[in-house]
Amino acid sequence: MSLIRLEIKGISYSQSQTGAYALVLKEATGTRTLPIIIGATEAQAIAISLEKELKPPRPLTHDLFKTFADRFKVVVSQVIIHKLVDGVFFSSLICIKDNVEEIIDARTSDAIALATRFNAPIFTYENILDKAGIYLRAKDEIDKRTEEEMELEEEFIDEMEKEAIEDSYFEKSIEELHVIMDKAVADEDYELAAKIRDEIDSRG
Repeated sequence: MSLIRLEIKGISYSQSQTGAYALVLKEATGTRTLPIIIGATEAQAIAISLEKELKPPRPLTHDLFKTFADRFKVVVSQVIIHKLVDGVFFSSLICIKDNVEEIIDARTSDAIALATRFNAPIFTYENILDKAGIYLRAKDEIDKRTEEEMELEEEFIDEMEKEAIEDSYFEKSIEELHVIMDKAVADEDYELAAKIRDEIDSRG
């Protein structure tokens, strides 16, 4: 059975499940999309990897896996979404070490988070796209999103960036934190100023 290559089209808030996100994959040479519901943590991991300029102060779990794999010369060559059962997608990591190929079972969200870090292609089978794929009405609608979806995606990325920036404050000295807090107050960003104040207080 031939494989069909998929590309990441985007991530948006799920309208069907509270606290979840919809990862939308699109076939590379067609008009079908494959929406997959994933958790907030996995959505964050994928979004951060896609936003090349966004670097968390400490490595996320998938970044650690990539570093570990690089150190021991393991390459994730591709990801295959190979099964769909009761609405749950099953995926495999195709890994290569010393020219030996190994297949590792993985959650689809984790597999795609790793694919973005290894620049590995993502594939699925025709029967899965037939079963769960959604046809777009016209070719010029492939990249079309509603204004609400675009706003939600921008809010999601902004929130991820804000969290990464705020986490970096925890690694700064007391003196640096005071300078940043004074600037936050001057900018009337009182929420950030309060967080930095709490960090200063927690250090006694």
